Amino acid sequence: MMRLTLVLAIAPGLFAQSPQVAHCIDLRHHGDPQSRACFERLSHSADLATRAEGLWGIGDYYNANEAFRAAYKADTAKKNIDVRLRWGLFYLDRYQPVDAKDLIQEALAIDPNNAHAMLALARVAAESFEGAAADLAEKALKADPKLYQAHELLARMALEDDEPAKADEEAHKALDISPEALDAMAVLASIDLLAHKPSTPWLDRALKINPAYGETYAIVGHFFIIKMRYTAGIAAYRKAIAIDPNLQSVRSELGVNLMRVGQEEEAHRMLEEAYNAGYKSPETVNSLRLLDTLAKFKTFKTPTTILRLDPKEADLLRPYMQAELDRVIAAYEKKYKMKLKGPVELEVYPNHDDFAAHTTAMPGLGALGATFVYSPSEGTWASSIAIDSPSARKPGTFHWASTLWHEMSHVFVLQATSDFSEGSPDPRVPRWFTEGLAVYEESAVSPDWGDRMDTEDIMAIKNKKLLPIADLDRGFIHPTYPTQVVVSYFQGGKICSFIVEKWGYDKILDMIRDYSGSTTTAAVIEKEFKIKPEEFDRQFFAWLDAQTKKTVDGFDDWRKGLLAVAESAKAKQLDDVIAQGHKIRDIYPDYVEPGSVYEFLADAYLAKNDKAAAIAELKRYNTIGGRDPATIKKLASLEAEQGDKRAAAATLERLTYIYLKDEDLHKRLGDLWFDLGNATGAIREYQAVVDGGAIDMAGAHYQLAKALNAAHRTDEARNEVLSSLEVAPGYRPAQKLLLELNVKQ
Repeated sequence: MMRLTLVLAIAPGLFAQSPQVAHCIDLRHHGDPQSRACFERLSHSADLATRAEGLWGIGDYYNANEAFRAAYKADTAKKNIDVRLRWGLFYLDRYQPVDAKDLIQEALAIDPNNAHAMLALARVAAESFEGAAADLAEKALKADPKLYQAHELLARMALEDDEPAKADEEAHKALDISPEALDAMAVLASIDLLAHKPSTPWLDRALKINPAYGETYAIVGHFFIIKMRYTAGIAAYRKAIAIDPNLQSVRSELGVNLMRVGQEEEAHRMLEEAYNAGYKSPETVNSLRLLDTLAKFKTFKTPTTILRLDPKEADLLRPYMQAELDRVIAAYEKKYKMKLKGPVELEVYPNHDDFAAHTTAMPGLGALGATFVYSPSEGTWASSIAIDSPSARKPGTFHWASTLWHEMSHVFVLQATSDFSEGSPDPRVPRWFTEGLAVYEESAVSPDWGDRMDTEDIMAIKNKKLLPIADLDRGFIHPTYPTQVVVSYFQGGKICSFIVEKWGYDKILDMIRDYSGSTTTAAVIEKEFKIKPEEFDRQFFAWLDAQTKKTVDGFDDWRKGLLAVAESAKAKQLDDVIAQGHKIRDIYPDYVEPGSVYEFLADAYLAKNDKAAAIAELKRYNTIGGRDPATIKKLASLEAEQGDKRAAAATLERLTYIYLKDEDLHKRLGDLWFDLGNATGAIREYQAVVDGGAIDMAGAHYQLAKALNAAHRTDEARNEVLSSLEVAPGYRPAQKLLLELNVKQ
C-alpha cells in the first residue's frame, strides 16, 4: 500500500530540531512555496545533521543519506538520539524499513522511554500492517500525552480495521492537541467518504492550511483501496497528484493499482514517471518488470472471459483453465442469482515473484490468488484475477482450481455489493465476509477442495484467539500474531458454514444484499438472525467447539502418536505402525500434509501385501483432500491393478486440478480414458502430453491420433500421425494407423 511516512517526516514539532530546521518544516507544513529555498539553505549548513535535513527536503536523497551517515559517525559517544531517529525515518521514507527499524531501535536503546522513538517504531510496524503498531503508539502517548501524531496513527489503524467510531475519536484527540493535524483531517474525510456522504468539510479544511497537501487525497485513496474500492481509490490518487505532482510515491501507487485492474498502458506511464523521478521503490521496480512480462503473455478471449497465459505453458494450461473458468461462472451465476457486468480477466503466473509483484503489500490477501474489481466508467466493469500457475509451486502444495473458485467468488460478491445509487460503483463488503464466503465456496464445490484445518487453527481455538465477528476484519488487516491472517481465513469460512448449516444458503444471499446498502456487520447480524453479535459469537463458538473438540483436545496425543508411528515405520515394525496409526488417525483426520497417518498406514499394508486395506487408507487421504501427486498416483495404480479403471481415472482426474505439468499423469489418464471409451477425455490428456513437450514426441502424437480417430475426427488424426512420422519416420504403429486412415478416406 501507499507509504504514509513522508507525512511524519515533515510534521512540525515532532523532534527537538534546530530552529532553522523547524522553520523549514513549518513552511512545508503550510504549503509555503518558500519551503524549498529554506531547505536549500539548510543543505549548505556546516552542521551535518542540519545538512542532511536540507538535502532530504530538496529531494537529494543520495547526499542526504551520506550526510546522515557522516553525522552518525561523528557521534563518537553514540548518544545522539535525534540523528538516529531522523535517519531511520529517512530510510522509512525511502522504502528501507529494515534499516529504519535498526536505527530507531538504537535510539530506544539509548533512551527506552523516548516517546518519539516509540512512535517511529510504531510507524515502521504500521507499514507492514502489524498489530503491534497500536501498542507502540499507546506507549508513546503514555510517555508524551501531547504527541498528537500517535493519535493520528491510531486513527488510521482503527479505520483500516473498519472501526470508524474509534478512528473518529482518535482523530479528534489529535485535533484537540493540534488544530493543524492534517492527517487527522484526512482520516475524518475518509470516514465521511467511506460512509458514502456526498461531501466532507475535512478536505477543504486541510487544504486551507496547506493548499499543496496532496497527501490528504492520498490518505483517502489508501482507505478506499484497503476496502477494495479500487475505482474510488484510483480517483483519489489522481486528485492527490493533481494537487502535488511531486508526490511520486502516490504516482507509483496509482500505477500499481491501475495495473491490478488491467489498465496497463496508463499504469506503465505512471510507474515510469515515478521511477524516472527517482522513486525506485521495490513496488515500482517490480511492477514495471511485471508489466514487461505481461506484454509477452498470450491472450485468449471469449464473450465472458479474458485468459492470459505465459507463452511457454499457454498451450498446456489453456484447455483446463478455460473449461474451469466457464464452469465456475455458470455455477456462480445460478448460485448468486446474478450475471457479471463485463468479462473476467484471469492472469496465470508461472513465476511466483511476478504474482507477488501484482499483489504486493495488500493486507489480508492470501498468498495464492488476488481479485480486483474496477469500474473505469459508469456502467462498465473490469474484473481481474491473478493466480499462480500450477508450475509456480512445488507439486502438491497448490490446488489451482480451488484458488480460482475462491477468487471468482470475490468477483461476484464485490460486484453484487456495489451500489451505483449514490454515484459510487465500489463494493461495500467487509473483508471477513468476502474472504470467509470464498473459503466456504471452495469446499462447497467438492469436499476435497479447500484447505484443511491446520495446526495454526487448532492452536488458535485452543488458546481462545479467535475474534468476535464484529472485529474479525482486524485479523486480516492488523494481525497481532504471525498466523492470525491464516486463522482469520479459517474462521471466516467456518462462520459461513455455520450460517448455511443453521439458517440455509439464502441467508448468505440476504447478507450480500444487506452489505450492498453500506451497513455494518453488527447491523447485518441483528437484521438477519434477530440476535446481537455477542449472541451470534456464543452460538458460533459452541458449534465450532463441538466440531473441533476431538482434534483440539487430542492434539498433543496425536502429535506424540504420529512421532511414534514414524519411528515404528523407520524400524519396519509394521504391526506397530498399523496399531498406532489406527489409534490416532481419527483424532486429527484433516492432517494430509507430508508424513500423514494415511501414508504410513498404506505403506505398512502394502508391505504386508494387503492391497485392499492400503487402498482404503489412500482413499481416505484422497477424499479428505491430500494433494501429494506421488501418493495420489499410487492410489490410482492400485485401483487400476484391482480392475477398477473408472476409479483410477477419477483419482487421476482430481490430480489435474492440483498439478498440470506432469507428462506421466496425462499419459496415464489418457490411457485410462481411452480404455474406458472416453475419447474426449483421452484427446485432452494426450494433447497435454504433446503440449507439455513430451520426451517421446512420436509416441505422443501417435496416441493423440488414436484418440482423435476414436472420436471420428479423421483429418485431425491424420495430421497427428504425420507429425509422429515426421519425428520418427520408421515408427511402425504410426505407419499402420496412417494406412487405416487412408483406407477410410
